[in-house]
Amino acid sequence: MSLSASSARRVTGPAASARRIAAMVRRYWYLIRGSWPRLAELAYWPTVQMILWGLVSQFFMTQSSWLAQAGGVLIAGVLLWDLLFRGQIGFTICFLEEMWSRNLGHLFVSPLRPWELVAALITMSAIRTVLGGVFAAVIAILLYEFSIFDLGLPLLAFFLVLMGMGWGIGMVITAVVLRAGLGAESLAWVAMFALAPISAVYYPVDTLPEAVRWLAWLTPSAHVFEGMRALMVEDVFRWDLFGRAVLLDVVYLGIGSAVFAWAFGKAREEGKLLQTGE
Repeated sequence: MSLSASSARRVTGPAASARRIAAMVRRYWYLIRGSWPRLAELAYWPTVQMILWGLVSQFFMTQSSWLAQAGGVLIAGVLLWDLLFRGQIGFTICFLEEMWSRNLGHLFVSPLRPWELVAALITMSAIRTVLGGVFAAVIAILLYEFSIFDLGLPLLAFFLVLMGMGWGIGMVITAVVLRAGLGAESLAWVAMFALAPISAVYYPVDTLPEAVRWLAWLTPSAHVFEGMRALMVEDVFRWDLFGRAVLLDVVYLGIGSAVFAWAFGKAREEGKLLQTGE
């Protein structure tokens, strides 16, 4: 027995989990690094959206005194919304790639545990989101002289809350796909947009009909976008909004984890990990 093989066998506990998570992250990274279309896709949609809404913002700044007071508020909304969407889609796409290649069965005959796969998916989601988001943010600086980084530390708080919400929803979507099969994979692209109207990305929550405002306040994203506008228009960081967003994030992640664990357990019992694929 070689020394390296003997050493690998001695690794147990958290160190072994960290090694397996790192291996999965490396696997997904190699998939991205080896495919220029995948790299281009990371930056394509956030850049297109940012250019479109940047032009809209430039026009309305000359027509609206509210926008003129806080130039870039629409561009900031676009960039933050894309972080939320990329957080969810980055998580879900990596999981779907395992299903498309019928690789789940192979992965889980190894010592890999479900929560370790989730940790790897979350890590890759963050990497994919940062790569695409930074590119779009740089384009915004070059084209519109607007820097989202001027938000300072609150930007990091907004990023973490939105990513947490995206991961929670991503876990629910992967659970649905595990139970319903790949016929439900389109949810990965459309589910988040169902929340866009009540997330108040481009307008205050008060703009919504009174009957649905309570739904908006049940999403962490509505608190983030209200907080973003308060910061840009009034130069105030709303700790109350941030605190509620964090609490809701905990709920979203808890529900997502529970639903994913249940769906994964049922899929394993029914042998779907080996059968599901294209």
